[in-house]
Amino acid sequence: MSVQQQLDSALQQQRQEMANLLTKSTKKVMKIKKIGHCCLVIETKGIRIMTDPGSFTTAQDEEKNIDIVLISHEHGDHFHVESLRKVLANNPEAKIITNSAVGKLLDAENIMYEVLEDGGSMTLRDILFEGHGEHHAVIYKEIGQVQNTGYFIDDMLFYPGDALTDPKKAIDILALPVAGPWIKTSEVIEYALQLHPKRVFPVHDAVLSHPIMGTMHASKVLPEHGIEVITLDAGEEKEF
Repeated sequence: MSVQQQLDSALQQQRQEMANLLTKSTKKVMKIKKIGHCCLVIETKGIRIMTDPGSFTTAQDEEKNIDIVLISHEHGDHFHVESLRKVLANNPEAKIITNSAVGKLLDAENIMYEVLEDGGSMTLRDILFEGHGEHHAVIYKEIGQVQNTGYFIDDMLFYPGDALTDPKKAIDILALPVAGPWIKTSEVIEYALQLHPKRVFPVHDAVLSHPIMGTMHASKVLPEHGIEVITLDAGEEKEF
C-alpha cells in the first residue's frame, strides 16, 4: 500500500469514527421503569416523568426526583389522591399535566395542574407532550365512561391510558394495554397492528393473576409483523 493509500485509509477511518460519535451523541435514549399497572417512571433528556399514580400500586409513593406527573383519567387505578399527595410531598416541584375532568377533581383538592387534552401540545424543558383521545374505552354502555387522554411523550413513547386511540403518527414505543374489563386479547393484538410501533410493552395488567398472560398471545403474532414485544415487570427498568 502506497503512502497516499495509507493516508486515504486513515482519513476514511477518522471520518467514520467522527460519524459514529455524532450518531451516538444525537441518539435519543429513554429509560422506562414500570412501577406497576399503568404507573411508569420515564426518563428522557434528564427529565423524570410519572404516569398515572393509581391505587393498584404503592411504590410510586417513594419515588424521588419526579419532574412531571401525567394523569390520563380519573379512575382509581390511575388517579389516587392520597398517593398523589405523597408523590407531591416527595417531589414538591413536580408539575401535574392532565385533562379537564381530572382537573375538576384536583380543584376540589387544591392541587395545581396544567391541562393538556386531545389535539393539544406543550413543550416543557425541551420535551414535547401531545394529548390524544377523548373517551375511555367502552366497558358497558355508560359504565366507566369518562374523559381519557393519551399522551405522546418526546416523539417516542405513546401512553394511551384506557383507550385504543390512534395518534396517527409514527410510534417508536407503545405502552400497550393488555387486560381489563374494556379490552380482550384480539383487540390488544389488532390495536398494536393498527399503530404498528417498533416496540411494545404491557401496561394495565395488575388485574391479571399471571401478568405474562397479557402478552402471551401477542408475542406469537406481533413479531411476525416487525413489532418487538418486550416484557417489563413491576419494579423493572429498561433502556430504549
